Amino acid sequence: MSKINNSEFINIMIERGFVHQITDKDNLEKEMRSNPLVGYIGFDCTAPSLHIGSLIQIMMLRWFQKTGNKPIVLMGGGTTKIGDPSGKDSARPLLSTELINTNKESIKNNFQNFLKFGENNNDAIMVDNSEWLDNLNYISFLRDYGSFFSINKLNNLESVKLRLEREQNLSFLEFNYSLLQAFDFLQLSRNYNCKIQMGGSDQWGNIITGLDLVRKVSSKQTYGLTSPLLTTSSGAKMGKTVNGAIWLNSDQLSDWDFWQYWRNVEDLDVIKFLKLFTEIPMSEIKKFEKLEGAEINEAKITLANEVTALCRNSDTVDKISSSAANLFNKFEVDDTLPNVKIPKSEISIINALKVLKFLNTNGEARRLIRGNGAKVNDIVINDENYILSNKDYENGKAKISCGKKKHGLLILN
Repeated sequence: MSKINNSEFINIMIERGFVHQITDKDNLEKEMRSNPLVGYIGFDCTAPSLHIGSLIQIMMLRWFQKTGNKPIVLMGGGTTKIGDPSGKDSARPLLSTELINTNKESIKNNFQNFLKFGENNNDAIMVDNSEWLDNLNYISFLRDYGSFFSINKLNNLESVKLRLEREQNLSFLEFNYSLLQAFDFLQLSRNYNCKIQMGGSDQWGNIITGLDLVRKVSSKQTYGLTSPLLTTSSGAKMGKTVNGAIWLNSDQLSDWDFWQYWRNVEDLDVIKFLKLFTEIPMSEIKKFEKLEGAEINEAKITLANEVTALCRNSDTVDKISSSAANLFNKFEVDDTLPNVKIPKSEISIINALKVLKFLNTNGEARRLIRGNGAKVNDIVINDENYILSNKDYENGKAKISCGKKKHGLLILN
């Protein structure tokens, strides 16, 4: 990775739109001008992959390292067993230790393309908080640290206050989450001289609790920085769509669907996403701001290519670009498109749409067909009872389209 002066980190964060709140900005910048800092972000292991809602935090760690600082990826092998109540109206389902460990091993892959891990000064390291939380003695923890936490302050945490105001149940289990996250910061401060915790804006209260604990126990000054809660211009939460989460792992979401998500973002979001999710210089991004109408598609394709190259790889982008260019030419498609292998050619158009996960129900499929939105090999299918047969397959493949933006292949096994 090319290096930028470490004191530039905060300026880059502000200029590109990463900063929502920051503690003691002047002193933080002063420290960063003197020496590179160690900073961390925690990731709980609630699924086999992170989704793009976490991508802004991963990019923060990437810029942190690119500016000469040392990032710590903290895996929440311990805290996942409790469940973070932040941003939730009810308790998260408790996962088994086995499932948490499986998720943890899978999530580790999400960081390989973004950070350089190793033994050098600013190489990233990955730490698991189960190392100190799994065997934490509760009585010893209360005796040693309980007096440093104020119930008054904990009750004012957004995650706690909202539940109480809405008279929604908040278990004592969840109430402890903020204490354990604060203890994480203390451990990383002791073991790695970690100075800054970063995260999403919903983590602000937890981060401040950690800063207070470190200060009270060790008299060290530490810092917190949060990114804004990211939504699309229509108000939808990043990472979630009507068809499910946009996962970073290709095992959870195909390369094509991942690329397509970015290619089809709303016009008003393109510039914001180019700043946050690519490393394109700001001077070049400003050129895209001048594009209007259909020309904005150029910026969307750039966004899709850049993000996919970072999250997946450059070869994937080349294949997708070729596939996208030929998409509307009959049979000139390749396996980059979402595809499903089927044992025989006979399948109803309704089931074809469902097995490709374009739609969930027969009713949705029938409405699509009535609206001329279903196609086989680019030919509109008006018959709700249409059955594909051998004539619909060329070289063992049939192209199925759902509207203008969703395309996939049925491949005879």
